[in-house]
Amino acid sequence: MKYMVTLNGKNYEVEVEESNAEILNVTTATTTAVAAPVAAATITPVTAAPAVATAPVAGIEVLSPMPGSILAVNVTVNQAVKAGDALVVLEAMKMENDIVAPQDGTVLQVLIEKGSTVNTDDILVVLG
Repeated sequence: MKYMVTLNGKNYEVEVEESNAEILNVTTATTTAVAAPVAAATITPVTAAPAVATAPVAGIEVLSPMPGSILAVNVTVNQAVKAGDALVVLEAMKMENDIVAPQDGTVLQVLIEKGSTVNTDDILVVLG
């Protein structure tokens, strides 16, 4: 059977084979899954909106590479930055990650603030 599953806003086609076998418990270090025929479902993850809810302006969008929390915002609007400058510090999986400017430019917009929770591909900063 084929099902469409939506995960983090992306659609995936999932194929499940039916079996007459008994239900199998599969255990990993963090989860327990039960393999059995399932009905089609939409998975809607809980997401947090960026703390500053404004539409991004046109420019170079600097995106979050992974979900996490913003520990520091190192730039302000109209600040000139060079390629490689740390714009934001993102904590993910108990590690601090510098999110750097992909090129020289000027900060047009900062869409997050310290303490914000972000998801993969959320826009953090817009450069011009």
